[in-house]
Parts: sequence; C-alpha cells; structure tokens
Amino acid sequence: MAGASMKDIKLRIKSVESTMQITKAMELVASSKLRKAKERQERCRPYFTGLKDTLTRIETATNDFSSPFQEKREVKKQCLIVIAGDRGLAGGYNSNVFKAVSELLAGGTPTCVLPIGRRAVDFFSRKGVEMLTTAFAEAEDVSIPDCFSISNLVTKGYLSGQFDKVSIVYTRFVSMLTQTPVCECLLPLEACRAEKRETGLHPLVLYEPSPTAVYNAIVPNYIAGMIYGSMCESVASELGARRTAMDAASKNAAEMIEDLSLHYNRARQGAITQEITEIVAGAEH
Repeated sequence: MAGASMKDIKLRIKSVESTMQITKAMELVASSKLRKAKERQERCRPYFTGLKDTLTRIETATNDFSSPFQEKREVKKQCLIVIAGDRGLAGGYNSNVFKAVSELLAGGTPTCVLPIGRRAVDFFSRKGVEMLTTAFAEAEDVSIPDCFSISNLVTKGYLSGQFDKVSIVYTRFVSMLTQTPVCECLLPLEACRAEKRETGLHPLVLYEPSPTAVYNAIVPNYIAGMIYGSMCESVASELGARRTAMDAASKNAAEMIEDLSLHYNRARQGAITQEITEIVAGAEH
C-alpha cells in the first residue's frame, strides 16, 4: 500500500513540474511581448499628440468655432467600443472589463457595441446585445489600418444620428501589478474652454476650404489614434495580467511540489521502517 502511494505521489510531482514549466514559459513570453507593446505605444504617441494639438489650434484660433463632432445632444442611443482579449489565463483582465461594461448597460440607455477580441464577441453574443460589427473579433490581429476603419465606422454613425455618443471601454496599464478598466468618451469632443482661447497677436493661419472642414477631416484620424492608443494599453494590460497570473501559478506549483515531496519522503520513510520491522520480526522467529 505504501509503495502504491509513493508511486501516485511521484506521478503527481512530475505532472505539477510539467505544468510549472508551461507557466514559466508563458510568463517569459508575456514579459517579452509586454516590452514590445509599450515600445510600440511610445513610438506612435507623438503623431496622435500632434493631431490633438492641431485640432486645438484650429479651434482656439477661430472665432465662433463649431463642429458637428462637438455637438452635444440627448443620448437616445450610445455606442461602446469594448476591447477584451482573445484568450484567458490572464487573471481578472477580461472579467474586469465586462464588469465595467455591465454597469454601463445597467443604466438603461439603448446601446450597440463594437467588440474587439474573441472574449468580447462571445460575451455580447450570450447577453444578446446589438453588435455594430464582429469584423474585429481577433484583438491580436487589429492593426493601425483597422483602427482607422473602426474610426470611420463610428464617426459616420455619429454624424448620421445612428447613435448620439461614442465611448471606448478598455484596460489602462498602470503598472505590472495594476491594470484598471476605464471608459472614455470619444464623441462628442470636448470644446476648449473660453479662457484657453488664444488672445492677442498670433500667427494667422488660413485653412482651405475652411477651418471647420479641416477640423472635421482630422477628427476621424484623431479618433483612430485614441482607439489605437487604447488597444496598446489593453494589450499591455493583458500581457501584464497574464505575466502576473503565470508567476503566481509558478509559485503555487513550486509550493505544491515542495509539499508533495514532503509527503513522498514521509511515505518512503514509512515504507523503509515497515520493511525493517518485518525483517527484524522475521529474524526473531
């Protein structure tokens, strides 16, 4: 009986060791991809920051500026762009995003969603929520051109009155241990406050055909930048959450192996003691 018990424990130790090798490998892969994701975000940030500065200059340098992208209207229907992952094994990354979305849906405002990531598509399919499109079901494959396509889709829907507000729900990367789900409003855009408008002498810039036309032409590109930035944040958050989860799994596996080894040694000692006792008893007879 003791021998069979030892064999079972040894098989269990080998199984946990194999699992630990997998979690360690996944942790290393996530760490490598995380560094690349953060570098990609840093490289693209200046371009989209420049677009934001251009929008601000056009608005502040023009008297009585107005744009349909700044028009605030009664929210009869909203559109949510929701970024989640394609796979699990990332701690609470996906569940935290869906919890934040569920709170928004509980508000009662009619909503359509544009899911990014397989987990998001599956979640809204189960919930029966209207989806604008499922063309971006693979979050890992979403590229910069895809972000421009998403931007064009939602800006056209906003201008046509299909929905009155566009928001994006994603996970902000705070640190390796902290990732926070957030909801940011993309449309309507916030107008610059009056006290921030340019006063006094400043260079005269002529926009063709008009400042409003140039502003409206830049907005879809700016929204695409916001979406891409959110994608980079979400990817980094998912990788950070996966790295943390795999690190915790590896530590748990190490503790389990240590505990099983202790049980194995005790069983071996018990088997040896029993054999010695049987030998001594046989010798006495």
